[in-house]
Amino acid sequence: MFRGKKEEEIQSVSNDASPPAYGSEKVEEEYMYPTESGASFSSRKHVVDLQEGTKRGLDARHVQMIAFGGTIGTGLFLNSGGNIAEAGPAGAFIAYCVVGFMVYCIMTCLGEMATFMPVSGSFNHYATRFVDPALGFALGWNYWFSSVTIATELAAAATIINWWSPVMPDPAWSTIFMVLILMVNLVGVRLYGEMEYWFALIKILVVIMFIIVCILVSTGAVGNLGAIGFKYWNDPGAWGSDGAVGTVSVLLSAGFSFQGTEVVGVTAGEAKNPTKTIPRAIRNTFYRIVFFYICTIFLIGLCIPYNDARLSAGDDSTTASFTLVFELAGINGGAHFVNTIILLSVLSAANSSLYTTARTLLGLARDGNAPAFLGKVNRYGSPWAAVCFSSITGFACVFASIYSASAAFVWFLSITAVSGFISWWGIAFVHLRFRRAYVHQGRSLDDLPFRCFAYPYSGLFACTLTILIILGQGYGAFAPEFDRITFVTNYIGIVPAIVCYIVYKLVRRTKIVPLDEVDFETGRVTAEDREEDEREVGNIPLYKKVLAWIF
Repeated sequence: MFRGKKEEEIQSVSNDASPPAYGSEKVEEEYMYPTESGASFSSRKHVVDLQEGTKRGLDARHVQMIAFGGTIGTGLFLNSGGNIAEAGPAGAFIAYCVVGFMVYCIMTCLGEMATFMPVSGSFNHYATRFVDPALGFALGWNYWFSSVTIATELAAAATIINWWSPVMPDPAWSTIFMVLILMVNLVGVRLYGEMEYWFALIKILVVIMFIIVCILVSTGAVGNLGAIGFKYWNDPGAWGSDGAVGTVSVLLSAGFSFQGTEVVGVTAGEAKNPTKTIPRAIRNTFYRIVFFYICTIFLIGLCIPYNDARLSAGDDSTTASFTLVFELAGINGGAHFVNTIILLSVLSAANSSLYTTARTLLGLARDGNAPAFLGKVNRYGSPWAAVCFSSITGFACVFASIYSASAAFVWFLSITAVSGFISWWGIAFVHLRFRRAYVHQGRSLDDLPFRCFAYPYSGLFACTLTILIILGQGYGAFAPEFDRITFVTNYIGIVPAIVCYIVYKLVRRTKIVPLDEVDFETGRVTAEDREEDEREVGNIPLYKKVLAWIF
């Protein structure tokens, strides 16, 4: 007899008990099994390489632009105007400030764990290891269910193309885009990182240009409205028609605009010099959130009154706030320009979603929470089986869009938004447990390459706010009378995570990992790793460091 897995499941053994470096993270489980004589027991190690076959091909510039550029998409370009129409300029501004601060708190929580233990699978692996395997299973599959974002973005891409001219049906466009994205993700992480870098750079430059145009319009330097200033904050007012309720209702939409920042934790397993690149990406992302998102919302509220019917008329490029501001500045063809940028944004978001969900499946498979074949990688370091499996959701969009691309977009958006908030809650909650166990074992905080902001208050704030938003975002289904369809649409995204947790708990009968038994050694970075990263990053020329901070 032996303790652990069945003897036939033991694939390899090793007598080396020393923890591996972060470049080759290994989960080592101890087993007791009979010796040949049957008279005594031996202790050996079952070794599973969490990063086997993957490549650390993402430079610092890739990680930073993926972390930030992946969040700039339809949420900012299309939904920002609708948020102002609902909550007013002050309400929308406050909502984006609150959610932006929450996102920063979540990012620092994830950053502390990801720099200490950079692996693919990220927060679902941490949940399995630091809290409960059932929670890791639920969070991992919940995040994978957000692969419906692929369908969301492809449905949006089909709608955008048809805005110009309905050359082909929506399923045809969805199929073409899905095949292209699939090819990119099968080649390897380097190509993915390079494409996302340039996509993100284009979007950032567009937002910078938009901010400049907004300033010129509000000061009267361009257009024929003269100096606007805070005119629209006085008439029709700074708050929407629903007052504070409108601000609360915008929190979910604002959160959706920020979703994607957590991808920095997913990339940790394939990032070069993670002890330096991940903290830098997190710090820079905060400044960029403040500059790009909050400044954009504030300036739109100056240039356009919240009761402008076009802000709430729809979610296409002709009524997008960006287009309306360009028109105020006298720039013709603004709708075509904005539509092009939105098309690039949604394709970039779909590409990023396929990458993150595939890496999540890779982590689940190597944690034993998904079929083992999903952990296979090709010679380029891409988890080809996980990529293909995740792309199935994207192809499902093709069939959904046969009925209606716009109707599919609404349902996909609802599922994606809620599952994203659940993932954020999971990151903050797991980090609270991580730090508690870390201190309980008497470990030094100085050994952490990066520390979370304002622990434990940042994690508690993020946990509380995400729960409140998840529960409160469907209030419209209860007033003025109960609407079953609206209720299901708003809360359907909660179901997968709860079902996964309960089923796994009942089947596997897992227990919460005791604080004393939390493993902080396997796959952690060492002092040598940190020194090596410091040497490599320290040799970067000054001009490259400046460019890395800006872009």
